[in-house]
Amino acid sequence: MLDSVRSRLTLWNVGVLSVVLVAFSWGVYALTKRTLSERLDSGLRATLETTVSELPDHSDPQPMDLGLIKESLSELHFPGQDIGVMDEQGRTVAENTSGGAAPLRLPPRPFGPAVAAQFYQWPEATPEGGSNCRGVYRRLPESPAGTVYYVVVTQSLHAMMGPLEVLESSFAAAAVLALLLAGVGGWFLTRRALAPVAAMAESAQRITAENLAERLPVGNPRDELGRLASVFNALLGRLGASFAQQRQFMADASHELRTPVSVMRTASQVTLEKSQRDESEYREALSIIEQQTRRLSRIVEDMFTLARADSGGIAVEATKLYLDELLADATRTAKVLAARKGISLEMVPMSEAPFRGDEGLLRRMFMNLLDNAIKYTPTGGTVKTALEPRDTNYWVSISDTGVGIPREAQAHIFERFFRVDKARTQTAEGSGAGLGLAIARWIATVHQGRLELVRSDGSGTTFLVILPRSGGGKGLTSVH
Repeated sequence: MLDSVRSRLTLWNVGVLSVVLVAFSWGVYALTKRTLSERLDSGLRATLETTVSELPDHSDPQPMDLGLIKESLSELHFPGQDIGVMDEQGRTVAENTSGGAAPLRLPPRPFGPAVAAQFYQWPEATPEGGSNCRGVYRRLPESPAGTVYYVVVTQSLHAMMGPLEVLESSFAAAAVLALLLAGVGGWFLTRRALAPVAAMAESAQRITAENLAERLPVGNPRDELGRLASVFNALLGRLGASFAQQRQFMADASHELRTPVSVMRTASQVTLEKSQRDESEYREALSIIEQQTRRLSRIVEDMFTLARADSGGIAVEATKLYLDELLADATRTAKVLAARKGISLEMVPMSEAPFRGDEGLLRRMFMNLLDNAIKYTPTGGTVKTALEPRDTNYWVSISDTGVGIPREAQAHIFERFFRVDKARTQTAEGSGAGLGLAIARWIATVHQGRLELVRSDGSGTTFLVILPRSGGGKGLTSVH
């Protein structure tokens, strides 16, 4: 039973209300009792002072006339209060009882010597039938004859305890009723409040990888449960996009891998149809197979790189290096590819650019961008590389004079397996798998930088890599 949130919330509600009710009841009870006690003591003190003032003068050298004392007490009337005069031995000399307590309750002996009023209390009833009472006494000044008397005033606590007992019973009944109502009401309120959670759980159970487009119901988007459902729906949206991307990745990968495999299979089958062929035919078939094998190897390697990057499996090792030297080395390497197509590869003079990053990954990023630029630049064109320090960053630009990327395709060029075949591959020697720019952007991101397409039109294309000059390579981690 306590495993449900509804039960725990109900118990918490009842528990907190119990503490509040107990604290409130105790506070009201204590305040009421204190007020009644102060009122009782005030009445006893007033009766005591009045009685003392009505007694005959006891400063006379002759012994006090007991008859006068009794006569004085008999003339006093204080409802609910008993008055008595006692001698030093505790004997009652005179008394005036109201009939509320019998006999007169006297204070425990020995009496105090103080002349001031002294309060006392009998907590329990006596065997003679007297009820618990509150009393006050005062020692009269000693007479010249050496006689000492005490004036005692008592009052039963029944008049005060009665309302307190009624108050206590009322609080107990009210507390039980309040807790019962709080428990039942809390149970139904929490059930109603948690109904959206039950609906979300039921809907979430129906969602699988096949129906990620389904969403949780959002009752009130402004409350906590509504925001939770909205956040979960956003998560489902991201998961759906990720699943779609994975499915598209698998479909594109299958297509890319099928093409070179199909070409190699066809070339081998055609070559083997005849038992005897010229050496040139065999060499031509093997050349085709070798080209497709290289393409297949590159596709598999790029796919493996992206898969490891997504899973965080690539260890990025940051070392001290110079970006200008790394870019110059990559440019010299790319000149071999450019020379085959008759393309001019220019490098703008660069100053020293100290950096901290993964040399292998950065080299691969530059080579991907250079290879991409050379591949889509026609014969006689130009590819230019430049590095420029700006503020807190390094700006590395790689430009070509190719045909450019259509405007509608520019937003998708960093997507995996995306290729602008109809526009850019007309002048290319061959089409890649469409993974180079995706890998290059990941490398820039993992170095806390970014890769952007700055310009692409009929006069050419420019890619810009922005890397932080200081601190960019500290604590490198794989970024998905």
